[in-house]
Amino acid sequence: MTSQPALPVAISCGEPAGIGPEIAARAWHALKDDLTLIYLGDPDHLPDDCPVTCIGSAAEAQQVCHGSLPVLAHRFEGQLTAGQPNPQHAQSVINMIAKSVALVRAGEAGAVCTAPIHKKALQDGAGLAYPGHTEFLAAQAEIDRAVLMLAGDQLRVVPTTIHLPLADVPAALTPELLEATIRTTHAGLIRDFGISAPRLAVAGLNPHAGEGGKMGLEDIEVIAPVLDRLRSEGMDLEGPLSADTMFHAAARAGYDAAICMYHDQALIPIKTLDFDRGVNVTLGLPFVRTSPDHGTALDIAGKGIANASSMIEAVRLAARMAAARA
Repeated sequence: MTSQPALPVAISCGEPAGIGPEIAARAWHALKDDLTLIYLGDPDHLPDDCPVTCIGSAAEAQQVCHGSLPVLAHRFEGQLTAGQPNPQHAQSVINMIAKSVALVRAGEAGAVCTAPIHKKALQDGAGLAYPGHTEFLAAQAEIDRAVLMLAGDQLRVVPTTIHLPLADVPAALTPELLEATIRTTHAGLIRDFGISAPRLAVAGLNPHAGEGGKMGLEDIEVIAPVLDRLRSEGMDLEGPLSADTMFHAAARAGYDAAICMYHDQALIPIKTLDFDRGVNVTLGLPFVRTSPDHGTALDIAGKGIANASSMIEAVRLAARMAAARA
């Protein structure tokens, strides 16, 4: 039996005034001999030194990808100026995200890799009702909530609460939220990473995981009961652990992902270990989605100096995750 070639990874253009087009072009150049990519956006926004072939369908991508970047073209209205988002582009940026999802859900692409968006530009120019990519993609999938994972070669982390003031975290950290985050992460490691029996390390909220209640009760009253309940179902969970001892090399060898309680508790260690190559993964969706772990970098857009490492890793990981699901 002859195996079918892997479906292409669809890259949505993101904010065209940012570094998205140039890092997408560099990802194609780095990966064209190994993977098939499709760029969704305006081909005129790509760097001049990137060879482009406009295609009519995703099925044509494999034939041309080795020699040029396949583009499902969508012409954007209004002028493009590097570093200056144009409100006229906002709806087209949103449409490219939705179209990339539609390709995957129709079985024409294997995964979505989203270039960075400028949230304020989308809100101002198109009235986007979602705070970011993750929420918009969850709505596209018709699910209530997706889970953010940051993944690198040395560490995977999942923040249970994300963009909240630190003072609001204890109230937001409910047993229901923690349980849902752990379950989604556990299922995602099995389905998307091919780990049959995931090992999860769960951080405490307070210093020293509360030190027996002397430095806060959340670790005893909120986190520990959830872990006990999930352990009784057979999940391999350690915690609540003191976060300051979870991320050295020997500790990382003992788990497949770390569940953290708030944004910086998760993102500081992974960005310290591998600032340029971390990948944003959305777990819990019925399709694979990754993204580089950085923003639009408007200040350096168009200068040819953007580091494409995170985009390259995001495309690679999207392809591996799609293969794991297949």
